[in-house]
Amino acid sequence: METLKIGDRPVGPDEPTFIIAEAGSNHNGDLATAKELIDVAVDAGADAVKFQTFRAEDMYVEDSGEVEYLDDDRSIYEIIESMEMPHEWVPELYDYCTERGIYFLSTPFDVQSSEVLSDYVPAWKVASYTSSHHPFLRKLADTNKPIIMSTGAHELSEVRESVDVLESAGVSELALLQCVAAYPTPLEEINVRVVELLADEFDVPAGLSDHTLDPVTAPTTAVALGASIIEKHFTLDKTMNGPDHQFALEPDELDEMITAIRDTESALGTDEKSVLDVESELHDKARRTIHAVDDIAAGETLTTENIKVLRSGEQEAGLHPKFYDEVVGKTAVRDIQRSSGIQWEDIDAQ
Repeated sequence: METLKIGDRPVGPDEPTFIIAEAGSNHNGDLATAKELIDVAVDAGADAVKFQTFRAEDMYVEDSGEVEYLDDDRSIYEIIESMEMPHEWVPELYDYCTERGIYFLSTPFDVQSSEVLSDYVPAWKVASYTSSHHPFLRKLADTNKPIIMSTGAHELSEVRESVDVLESAGVSELALLQCVAAYPTPLEEINVRVVELLADEFDVPAGLSDHTLDPVTAPTTAVALGASIIEKHFTLDKTMNGPDHQFALEPDELDEMITAIRDTESALGTDEKSVLDVESELHDKARRTIHAVDDIAAGETLTTENIKVLRSGEQEAGLHPKFYDEVVGKTAVRDIQRSSGIQWEDIDAQ
């Protein structure tokens, strides 16, 4: 499986999980709030902070009606229109992210937005609802940037069609994210195992775009299953006005999530089985070897009564337990003190 590169950061198997702190539209139209969100993402240790760049007229039909989950009397068109991020923010947010040492990302939802963002983002994040917009995918492919694509509200066959479109358009750096289009997503519906499915089916780095309320369970489970990317919404305060705040993480929860992901990576370690340095003391003192349990004089026979397989402690270790049956019945060729480890040179090997 090939890795992709976001800026200078390789993303894929055997690399640290790339963590995207999704600010989305939780700036509430205020540039200072957007910068404060960047600060929170930096302080928590995220690799990238992501916003959303769109225009309502390019997302929904004007007579779009309401969406029940938002519990808002306005039409979805009016809600989206109120969440638009000014295009003139983009270079300023990019500069601020660069100054703070975090990657700036923003999801484009239309061609105009992608053109505004193109000089400022190191990769494209494709939203779930845009992932089957094949003409738009081809437009993004023309930029030769890596693409991270969410897959919520799509069947596997539809994901395959979109991947085929991207690959036919020359995209060689692609990652896919399991996502469930429910805000919030019940934990029992997040279906993290799809991360493995996407990686196996498409041979690309896979990850999770998580909308559950729990800051730890789904992200760390995904990392344990091989996720290369984790994306999660966050906010300054869940009680702020706006459709995306209530299911987003607050700053302390974002910090908790990222700490848990890094701890999970540490706990996973490698697939190499060997004696580790931290085990060295107990390797020497607690593993069992063959020891004398009585003083044994030269010429005396070693028996099940005068030798046992015991932990060595600070005594010199004896022979491996696998030689016990071979040692029983042998004759000591020199005096062996009680507790000493039995060595080959202590016995008649004939």
